[in-house]
Amino acid sequence: MASLKDTEQLTGKLEDLIGELRSELGNGNVDFQKIVALADELGEQADGVAETFNGLNETLMEGLDRVKSGARSRSSSGSSSSNGEKSASKATSRS
Repeated sequence: MASLKDTEQLTGKLEDLIGELRSELGNGNVDFQKIVALADELGEQADGVAETFNGLNETLMEGLDRVKSGARSRSSSGSSSSNGEKSASKATSRS
């Protein structure tokens, strides 16, 4: 399972690629093929980071939804039993 440390390493790769791109642009002797390759790799790495965080977000949201739905089912089952008790007590008092 991926950890936050793993995602930190992914962002480190992005920083390295940005550094290479800056260096290439700043050296005055621009190699456009190299810049295109760096930009392409940077885009792929950024997509990987986005996919990782999207997966983490989906997992967290699913967990929260399960907790919320579990709380709802417990509260709705509790309220239906209390309604049943009220109905039973009314029936008893009418007799």
